[in-house]
Amino acid sequence: MRCSFHPDTETELRCGKCERPICPKCVVQTPVGARCPECAAVKRLPVYQVSAVFYLRAIAAGLITASALGALWSYIPLYGYFWIIITLGIGYAIGEAVSRSVNRKRGPGLQAIAGTSVVVSYVVRALVETRLVGFLDSLVSVYGLIALVIGIIIAISILR
Repeated sequence: MRCSFHPDTETELRCGKCERPICPKCVVQTPVGARCPECAAVKRLPVYQVSAVFYLRAIAAGLITASALGALWSYIPLYGYFWIIITLGIGYAIGEAVSRSVNRKRGPGLQAIAGTSVVVSYVVRALVETRLVGFLDSLVSVYGLIALVIGIIIAISILR
């Protein structure tokens, strides 16, 4: 007999529900046996199903939080490793804000929004700080860039 989904493939397998012939390429193993792709009805987990409205909410929450924290960040005196501690908190706060705004949903799109928001926070800090130091001096700092990467990692890890 021939597979219902791949007519050029010979098979002896059948779907456990509808008895349709299926080949090893299209078989889906379920807790109750082998199924065809239609009967298995493989769906993504609801936590990873993010609609456009949720993406808009995440962008708004990320940008608002990033702008506020970036402005506050510029007024904190930063020396050496203190950059990393502050950025850990900022990455966590942005990740949480994005996560809560989308009812704790997760996914790569939300991770990108959170990571980008941390970068926005870093740039806002540099812009506000330019009155004291040059923009490039404020933006390109060894400790600052290391802290930025760590903040991005923290924000992304919350949405995994």
